[in-house]
This record gives sequence, structure tokens and C-alpha cells, in this order.
Amino acid sequence: MKKTQGNWESSSSSHFITIEGIEGVGKSTAITFIRDWLTEHGLSVVVTREPGGTEVAEEIRRVLLNTHKEPIYPETELLLLFAGRMQHIQEVIKPALQAGKTVLCDRFIDASYAYQGGGRGISDHFIQMLEQEILQGLQPNLTLLLDAPYHVSQLRLQQRSHTDRIESEHEAFFQRVRAKYLKRAEQSPERYRVINAALPLPKVQRQMKEVLHDFF
Repeated sequence: MKKTQGNWESSSSSHFITIEGIEGVGKSTAITFIRDWLTEHGLSVVVTREPGGTEVAEEIRRVLLNTHKEPIYPETELLLLFAGRMQHIQEVIKPALQAGKTVLCDRFIDASYAYQGGGRGISDHFIQMLEQEILQGLQPNLTLLLDAPYHVSQLRLQQRSHTDRIESEHEAFFQRVRAKYLKRAEQSPERYRVINAALPLPKVQRQMKEVLHDFF
């Protein structure tokens, strides 16, 4: 049996799960934990990320995250992200869902609203136009928002040997991004689950496990 995802069909056994949050909230650790949980429960899992996920999209990722002498304008950044997203959807996400697999993705469309909308100040209307054309109704079934205050994320980022172009942004930028994420979570409670990522790891994992149990 098939189920509709926008203008296309996916398998009834497929699931699309996204992990969102600002830098330093522990997304990579969370994705490993969730992947292992899903696998232990008998699901076939495809782990991927944005920007990136395909050969072409990974090249776009390098452009987006590297520092350049030439400025990258907010609209350029957004269009590059959607170019990579188109490749990602067609080459990875859609085929996996149609094959009945669970797709676990590090960031997706919500990140564009948070970073380029909230952070860069691009209007939701402009992002929505691109979303409508590129996603064709595709939406995650479940989004886990790992939320932590800015000072917590920065303490964790300081432990990294290198920060990319986005990670090097100023506090006001990340405060706007976080606020936009929380607003979207409030607007879509049927899809979003907010995880308190400022807590110790065992408590964060306990929250995620409860969400997964409830969802499945």
C-alpha cells in the first residue's frame, strides 16, 4: 500500500525523520543514537544530511560552509541550499521513502526558515515559494528539535578545533535562529518534538527514546 507525500507516493512503511537545532546542541550524537534505536527495532534506515547528501550537494555544502573573500549574499545562500536540496530529494530521500525505508536527516526545510529566514532576515514568503516548487509537498513525519541556550552551544563549539562560516556567526544571529525554530515548533506541534539538549546526555537520550516510542 502507498501513502501520499505531496505530489508523489511513498511506501506505507516509510518514515521521514529530521533533526534540527543550532550548532553545538548535539545533533550528530543524537542521530547516532536514533539510528541505532531504529535499527534495533527492525527498521531499514538511511542517514543523510543537509546541506549535502549527494555528490553534487556535498560540493554545494563546501561552498556554503567555507569562508570566501567574496561575500555570499543571503539570497545566494538560500538558493544554493535549495539547489542542493533538489539533488538530495531526487537522489536520496524520495527513492528511500518509495522503497519503504526510514530516512533520518540532519536538517531539512525547517533549517532554511530558521537560518536564512530568522538568521538572515529573508521573508517566509520567498522561502515558501521555493519550498512549494522544490519539495512538492514533501514534509518530515517527525522533527526533533534539539534546543539549548546560546551559551550552552558556544561552550560546546569551543571544544572544536575548527569552526566553519556558519558556526562563526555572532550571538544575535543564533538567537534569531533559535527563536525561529521554537516558533515553528509551536506552529506545528503535530510534527515537532522539542528536546531539552542542555541536559546531560543520558537525559537527552531518554527524551528522544520517549518520542520514538510514542511515534512508532
